[in-house]
Amino acid sequence: MKLVPLLIAFTLTLGLASSPDCRAAEKEKSAPNIVLIMSDDMGFSDIGCYGGEINTPNLNRLARGGLRFTQFYNTARCCPTRASLLSGVYQHQAGIGLMTGDRNLPGYKGELGRNVVSIAEALQAAGYRSYMAGKWHVTRFTRPEGPQDNWPMQRGFSKFYGTITGAGSFYDPATLCRGNSFITPVNDPKYKPKTYYYTDAISDNAVAFLGEHAKETPEKPFFLYVAYTAAHWPMHALPKDIAKYKGKYDKGFAPIRAERLKRLKAAGLVDSSTELSPQSDDWEKVKDKPWESRNMEVYAAMIDNMDQGIGRIVAEIERQGKLDNTLILFLQDNGGCAEGFGRYTPKGPYRKYQPLRPDQLQTKIWPPMQTRDGRALKTGPGVMAGPEDTFIGYGRGWANVSNTPLREYKHFVHEGGVSTPLIVHWPAGIAKARRGKLERQPGHVIDIMATCVDVAGGKFPKKFAGKELIPLEGVSLRPTFSGKSLGRKDALYFEHHLNCAIRDGDWKLVRKGNTGRPAKLHAWELYNMRKDRAELHNLAEKHPKKVAELTAKWEAWAVRAKVKPWPWKFE
Repeated sequence: MKLVPLLIAFTLTLGLASSPDCRAAEKEKSAPNIVLIMSDDMGFSDIGCYGGEINTPNLNRLARGGLRFTQFYNTARCCPTRASLLSGVYQHQAGIGLMTGDRNLPGYKGELGRNVVSIAEALQAAGYRSYMAGKWHVTRFTRPEGPQDNWPMQRGFSKFYGTITGAGSFYDPATLCRGNSFITPVNDPKYKPKTYYYTDAISDNAVAFLGEHAKETPEKPFFLYVAYTAAHWPMHALPKDIAKYKGKYDKGFAPIRAERLKRLKAAGLVDSSTELSPQSDDWEKVKDKPWESRNMEVYAAMIDNMDQGIGRIVAEIERQGKLDNTLILFLQDNGGCAEGFGRYTPKGPYRKYQPLRPDQLQTKIWPPMQTRDGRALKTGPGVMAGPEDTFIGYGRGWANVSNTPLREYKHFVHEGGVSTPLIVHWPAGIAKARRGKLERQPGHVIDIMATCVDVAGGKFPKKFAGKELIPLEGVSLRPTFSGKSLGRKDALYFEHHLNCAIRDGDWKLVRKGNTGRPAKLHAWELYNMRKDRAELHNLAEKHPKKVAELTAKWEAWAVRAKVKPWPWKFE
């Protein structure tokens, strides 16, 4: 099928101006540039403007000049969130209900479907030029031999620098690409820093794309998607950033949680009656406190470095005189991660490796693996995180801190797993009276696509490249920019790894699942989010009718959104 007629039709659908009067109006108020920034494996209260002690002056600045959402949601895991974010529908509808493996079911293909368009594809026909720097993680095809039809350049992005997989070394990331070509940190002709660090590389290449856009297509608005891997394990950070946090976490988990909750309440980000969720770990029982403190110091340094990079991106937009009419959104893909990767001492000796050649690709994303000069990556207590020859996760105790004051972690759909900051900054589009304010209406990553299409002045297409598209599930967040209601007509729904939830008004129904053999679903729990954000007081027995009502709604959605049939067998 020829794409030209299709793009023309889509352009008309988006309502792009063609008459002289419309062109004049368009010139007076042009479509905004859009910058979408996502971080990885971070908790609700890590950044400064959401109660954290970590130094994030650039994000804090965007928050002061924009909006902070207090109840925004992701999907509890990295690739499902990215699928939902990019497509504007629930992750199962987009084909990635679990991870990037094919379970031979419609909702679990492990691949971003062709029944959805990416934000880049949607905006491309509206006259935008799109760029991406960072983590892709919405395809199961990650080998150099391909196929590459679901990589960024084939999903609407004009330029791409980043990784196709979901994790790996920050000094030598696996599946590193420029465009459609695999590269290594040492053979990339366009980017040769004195010290290679992936977070810096993402930031620097994003800045470079902005500079190239200004030279090549200054008449077009841009869409820039910046997908950091900070602060996903392994805990890798530069010495200059780690030094800032030396001793910061020596007092342990509980005092940091208490301080964060106090700041969250003072800022109005949670209600003054909010209680702390249970403490996961006892600092007094930690055997190697210097090691445990170091893990959090490095985690904080990773976030600090990311914020520095965001500052450079914003500075470049300012340098070009475009900050006033640039919509910037910052959010996270899931809650803090309690996984134990890298926290156990290996049973045998470390393998010996040969140094990698300049063109030789790193093939693994977690140990056993090596540095480029042939050293094994060390794991376990006593191995101080940060350098390139280490591979440590920061663990459950600090994840509990990251998610203050909420329950559970990445993977679960209790609030600690699915709650994210959302910062929205757009001087030309957010009413002056709203700047620096909090937005308390619940939102979800499905809303990001609808927001981008809305501010671009368009309507979402019914077809793309000859394929019928799933209608958007989200709503535009734009009404909140002037203090209006979102007008959402349906509840918000969640499912990951048999962890299930529905958020309908102040009510949230949630349960855990077990994907073992056989799989098992736990009992539903019911919480009033206005009174109990930390999900500590289960009201299911008091309100059986509400449980039945919300269960029925969730079950209907699960069938419609391709959550069911499940890829697991039950008792």
